[in-house]
Amino acid sequence: MKKILVTGAVGQIGSELVMALRERYGNDNVVAAGHKTPPSKELLESGPFHYINCNEISSLQEIVKKYNIDTIYHLAAILSAVAEAKPQHAWDVNINGLYNVLEVARENKCAVFTPSSIGAFGPSTPANNTPQDTIQRPNTMYGVSKVAGELLCDYYHKRFGVDARGVRYPGIISNATLPGGGTTDYAVDIYYEAIKNKRYKCFLKKGTFLDMMYMPDAIKAAIDLMEADPSKLKHRNAFNVTAMSFDPEKIAAEIKKHIPEFEIEYDVDPLRQAIADSWPNNMNDSAAREEWGWKPEYDLAKMSKDMIEVLSKKLNRK
Repeated sequence: MKKILVTGAVGQIGSELVMALRERYGNDNVVAAGHKTPPSKELLESGPFHYINCNEISSLQEIVKKYNIDTIYHLAAILSAVAEAKPQHAWDVNINGLYNVLEVARENKCAVFTPSSIGAFGPSTPANNTPQDTIQRPNTMYGVSKVAGELLCDYYHKRFGVDARGVRYPGIISNATLPGGGTTDYAVDIYYEAIKNKRYKCFLKKGTFLDMMYMPDAIKAAIDLMEADPSKLKHRNAFNVTAMSFDPEKIAAEIKKHIPEFEIEYDVDPLRQAIADSWPNNMNDSAAREEWGWKPEYDLAKMSKDMIEVLSKKLNRK
């Protein structure tokens, strides 16, 4: 039975990944680690939880040895908009934290999953059908840290044999956890505002297409990749994965099918708009499909129906 550590377990992806892993492998076999108290009582009480700072390698080492960890899902990171506001802090967390995880994995023979992002691409990257292997010259600290992280994971696999794997996530949409400072956050906020107020003020302009994915598919991608046959993985790290691509108008039109009175307006945030403009419109994820059978389960219509149903109950709105 696997013994798993999830860092960043209090974050948007981590909090839901922990519960999915505990359901799959058993509560006591999945250790959650975060820098603050989980908002979910279930996450805190269903299995081991530790406060941890990934920049302190001794605390990582202690937990890995205490629980005989063999697999680390390393999700602790600073997201795009926050990273641009605090670039030094973002580098420290995103790179030095990853370095510590890889060092502990090397010493203890652990497998490592760490996500990269659509943000690893830049303005010179082909915007449409973005290839798996292409130009990566991001112009944000978040993107720079993600490219460096991809290279660092590749290095630790080739140099030290660490079983490092990862995906390039698009924007992630969740009905359980609020977003934490990403450029694609609008695609979560818009559902909440549609249900609560029947209108939404969008910080990205019309026609801004971005790759997106519903959280169940994001969790599925992480687990499926870590369970894949390593002999079939040609790329290992930073697989493009996606499920849908849309702009604010398209998601608004889908919401109006369920909430006809919904209206969208625009108040563009120059910082997040510039970040979005530097990212691809849609990625080519054929390598993930061919090497480990990646296939999303949700498109925009199916996701919107589920989001509105779940959030309407959560917010006590009809």
